Amino acid sequence: MKLSRQEAIKQIIRTQNIETQSDLAEALKKAGFNVTQATVSRDIKDMFLIKIPDEEGHYKYSFPSEQNQMITPDHLEDMLRNYTLTVTASENLIVLHTPPGTAQAVAYALDHLNWKEVLGTIAGDDTILLVIDQREHVEEVKQKILQKKG
Repeated sequence: MKLSRQEAIKQIIRTQNIETQSDLAEALKKAGFNVTQATVSRDIKDMFLIKIPDEEGHYKYSFPSEQNQMITPDHLEDMLRNYTLTVTASENLIVLHTPPGTAQAVAYALDHLNWKEVLGTIAGDDTILLVIDQREHVEEVKQKILQKKG
């Protein structure tokens, strides 16, 4: 059941603009799958779906591997600049706050900008944790992020 449901999700994501988990659950129900919000949430995590901006500036679910060739460094920097609200730091960690629903897209941008000082990111709905390689590089990374906002 899980395999066929996830195949259906792939088809839905490729053919429709799905903005929310509720939209995805509704599309799955129309396709004949009886799902709960928790099931959809697990599928999204299992399939590594991310939210990316569409042509109208809304966000839709997508597959990261399909976006690697479509998203340019300028586009990544635009996402970082447009959706970072606050930047705070402690030791070798930086916390970014974004509007609800955009943290995963911003973390994706940060991961693919390939800044050597950023070891990795963890994103929730509106918060991102950046792990920086050395405490001495935290201010440099903060400035890069803030510069991108300017």
